[in-house]
Amino acid sequence: MQREAHNTMDMLEVEYQFRATPERVFDAWLDPKTAGEWLFATPKGEMLEVSIDPVKGGKWRIVERRRGEDILHTGEYTRIERPIILGFTFAVPQQDERSVHVSIEIEPTPGGCLLMLGHDVMPEDKERSIEGWLKILKALDRELRY
Repeated sequence: MQREAHNTMDMLEVEYQFRATPERVFDAWLDPKTAGEWLFATPKGEMLEVSIDPVKGGKWRIVERRRGEDILHTGEYTRIERPIILGFTFAVPQQDERSVHVSIEIEPTPGGCLLMLGHDVMPEDKERSIEGWLKILKALDRELRY
């Protein structure tokens, strides 16, 4: 009898409260100049490329040089409803050829907005991915304050 291995994904969920309008937070994900300052950017990395086609079916691509290696983050937009919903696929080919789906919902709140992010991850990657997204959202928060 042959057995098949099935990889089941978990849904990671992260919430972050911003002191910026939903429009400013939403637009920061789709503007190449702004996104290059915070999205997948590391303190010691050098941003080489940020290309974003902000339409459903449009592709996005971010390349950052880290310790001499060019790291590609890439995907395709699956849903864009400004300023409340953003969906996209996400892959880092150097780490894993598979792509996963990320969904973002933004709700207005008094004095800002609440961003809720969902991301399909392998169970063993869940904690590391939560930490990664929180760092990214904190970087976005810092970017929006300037």
